[in-house]
Amino acid sequence: MPRMLDVSDDVRAEIGDEEADRLLAGENAPGSYDCTSCRTPGDSEQERTSTVLFIGDETAVLAFAHATCLPSQVVQVTEEQLQGAVRSISADSGTAKAAVEQAVLGVTSGLVLINGELHPALVVEPTAPIARPGTTTTGDDFLPLLIEQGFMPLTEIDSVPSVLHGWSVLLAMGQLHAILQPGSDGSGRPVAWWQAHQALQVADSWRAAANKHQQVLLFAAPVGSIGRQPREDLLRDALDKAAANGKLVAATLPLAGT
Repeated sequence: MPRMLDVSDDVRAEIGDEEADRLLAGENAPGSYDCTSCRTPGDSEQERTSTVLFIGDETAVLAFAHATCLPSQVVQVTEEQLQGAVRSISADSGTAKAAVEQAVLGVTSGLVLINGELHPALVVEPTAPIARPGTTTTGDDFLPLLIEQGFMPLTEIDSVPSVLHGWSVLLAMGQLHAILQPGSDGSGRPVAWWQAHQALQVADSWRAAANKHQQVLLFAAPVGSIGRQPREDLLRDALDKAAANGKLVAATLPLAGT
């Protein structure tokens, strides 16, 4: 059945006319999906749906989003963000087909109370398990990879994590744009570890706390550990539970921008 899909010229150029036409005809597109932006269910048979192509260094992953959340577009991301995704090759046509399974980093902002003081925090949780680059295992190496980068495992949130130098949070015009990490080319230039598809609005209280402290706490947990929490008290409960279960790492990142 034909889908109510939007395929931008940029996406079509990357995946090819044949693959784009298959998607529009409903051959390769799912009926139901989880929106890659808001992470709530969507149905490409019932509502306008955008095709979003994430491209890393070696991997390309096609995801789907409500057209009201994101336009159809090509998004450049780091290869780590795409680990856990599968890129298959069609044996009969020889054309590359990006799988609909994706591992995208979801980011939630909130204020976290530590020792009587509110701190701005970002909580990162992938939408799928993250495999170690170059491996074919089905395990989740998200936390070990971050620990190797300098993030610290937490069993409870009772103090501000240590500063992770070289990493930073990019805030501009009151919006969250990216989480930056040191580049691997030796130039010292930071690169985006996570980048917003569209700049994310943060609450005035969050921005005020970030400007006050000039740093942001970054918590990270494996897929399924935190979830989308509608209130900060529920987010804190989920963080505490993840820490108690040994599924939380954290670091303090300097603030870049205002």
